[in-house]
Amino acid sequence: MTRLNPETTPRHELRAEKARRNRDAALGAFVSRKAEIDEMLARLQALSDDHFNVSPDDVNWGHAGSLGHIAERLRELCAFAFGEDAPDA
Repeated sequence: MTRLNPETTPRHELRAEKARRNRDAALGAFVSRKAEIDEMLARLQALSDDHFNVSPDDVNWGHAGSLGHIAERLRELCAFAFGEDAPDA
């Protein structure tokens, strides 16, 4: 009796093709999302370089609070990205 090689059956080939398409789709999504993050980081860096559009003579507690909110969100994102415990506010 002849035994089929499970790696050469049409069913295996269909599964392998589906897995390849799935990996390709995941890679496309990853690259797209990375580009989106890179763009947001560049915008944030430009805003920071411009002192968040606030001149030193105009700074008030509202501006300080806004930066505190941004810093808090960035700490949470860094903790997630680096697998660290969530920071305490």
